[in-house]
Amino acid sequence: MKIFPAIDIKDRKCVRLIKGDFDNKTEYEMSPLEQAGKYKEHGFKNLHIVDLDGALTGKTVNLDIIQEIVTKCDLKIEIGGGIRNLESIQKYTDAGVEKVILGSAAIKDKNFLKEACEKYPNKIALGLDAKDGYLSVSGWKENSNQLTLDYLKEVNDFGASRLIYTDIDRDGMKQSPNFEETVRVANTSNCPVIISGGVSSIDDIKKAKELNNNKIEGIIVGKAIYDGDIKLDELVKELDA
Repeated sequence: MKIFPAIDIKDRKCVRLIKGDFDNKTEYEMSPLEQAGKYKEHGFKNLHIVDLDGALTGKTVNLDIIQEIVTKCDLKIEIGGGIRNLESIQKYTDAGVEKVILGSAAIKDKNFLKEACEKYPNKIALGLDAKDGYLSVSGWKENSNQLTLDYLKEVNDFGASRLIYTDIDRDGMKQSPNFEETVRVANTSNCPVIISGGVSSIDDIKKAKELNNNKIEGIIVGKAIYDGDIKLDELVKELDA
């Protein structure tokens, strides 16, 4: 099970949001580069980054920070947040990230997802953020009126190499991920799935592993690390266990 510690970047700082609400955010003192270095020192190999400025503007606002993290920390990075065109994907792949996450733009325009997967094989991850079974878009401000599983069935053969499934109601709430729905998504998906949203303790990591579902590739851990509910020494042991 891959473990992806998370870094959300806003105004060049590490932040965490509650349920994706920009008005309900916590800022942390450590810079994104310092935080990534800390993960690297502890032995993590993978990193999940969201450019929240990018999510708001549709531009690669923090490209320089991400490039610096790739260069100095040598981590496998998946990056999301407002990636709406092939030019942005190109910038991130040139910067050396492992996967580029497409969310709202892929949900609103399936052809964009298809084109991106064809042009960048093995580089595109699909980010599906859902509330009550329906996909949300535009920083979770809009409900797309599309059922998650219906959308997934439509794009399943496009060639995405990873799927990140987030239950919005759990995100930042530390109430445990929605394992049941994630398993449903994983059993439908043609590509490996990452669990996201709501990890509250080391028990959630253990439970994810106990699912023993070979379609589930990993899990993202964010706020629980920053708030000290999960210690990195404790978390890294789960990589080898």
